[in-house]
Amino acid sequence: MAITKIVSKWIGKLDSIEVEPFLAFGNGNQIFVKGRVISAYKQSRPLAKNNWAKNILATIRRYSVVGISNVKVKISIGLVEFVVESNQDGVFEKLFGDQNPEIENVYFRIFGESKELEIKNQELKIDRIHSPIGVISDIDDTVLISHATKIGKKFWLSISKNAYTRRPLPGVSEFYKKLTKNGAYPIFYVSSSDWSLHDLIKDFLAYRNIPIGPILLKDNHINLKNIWKSGGGSHDHKMEKIRMLLEMFPSMAFHLIGDSGQHDPEIYEEIVQEFPGRIKTIFIRIVNPSHEETDRRDRLKKIPNFHFVKNTEEAMEVLAQITQL
Repeated sequence: MAITKIVSKWIGKLDSIEVEPFLAFGNGNQIFVKGRVISAYKQSRPLAKNNWAKNILATIRRYSVVGISNVKVKISIGLVEFVVESNQDGVFEKLFGDQNPEIENVYFRIFGESKELEIKNQELKIDRIHSPIGVISDIDDTVLISHATKIGKKFWLSISKNAYTRRPLPGVSEFYKKLTKNGAYPIFYVSSSDWSLHDLIKDFLAYRNIPIGPILLKDNHINLKNIWKSGGGSHDHKMEKIRMLLEMFPSMAFHLIGDSGQHDPEIYEEIVQEFPGRIKTIFIRIVNPSHEETDRRDRLKKIPNFHFVKNTEEAMEVLAQITQL
């Protein structure tokens, strides 16, 4: 029996081709949408009581998703329609003018599909954002305990836990609520995790009562052969996505939150230089308090409002001081 048949017998059958929408947000003038075209295995909702074996099976299903390239997707808002094509990873995106501000939802469907495929149309509510202040946050080891600098620990966490058993950094929920004024200010999450984790991250944030906002992840598809690479590799895409947010919301000032484990400090340093006057505060959680890190911190702390903190409690103290100014 072929290995594919063995796997299919174990984890189930692939569904028909479908559109998996991720993002639909705008600034009043433009709307940005993103999604992907996939053939995926059916997933049951995760439970907090699921053991590691059930979680590993769910992970196998998650990373057995096949991104379908060169598929035309029709994006509809009211009577306005666009057709885009999925890339090699099945991902598609579109930035377009907001011609119908009264329309609340955007619809996605495979363009010119065969009736035999029985493809289900998808929709997302458009998040139209108007605010003087926003928050951009990393996820791994900033919100979600991931041990990103320890490959073995990180890998085991990623396959053996689910959205309800992964743990947040202590105090993150309260801190983010204060930063966003209990949801009055928008928050955007930018991470090097891939799109296969989008639903897990969204469910995790909701379950842990952490403010939810658009989640921008890495386009490169991760599968069972390279699952250990999830969250790794180049982080240039984070710079691109943060730059896109600052350009899309030109009148918004941002708080940036990250950790010292990877490249957040240098990315945020470059953003400060590229967008002077746009960054209110930078919070970086210290992951590795080494001598090399100390030299790095001393250099970056010379940048106004660039704060390194040991934990969320220290970040709350810094925020309280800033608020009093």
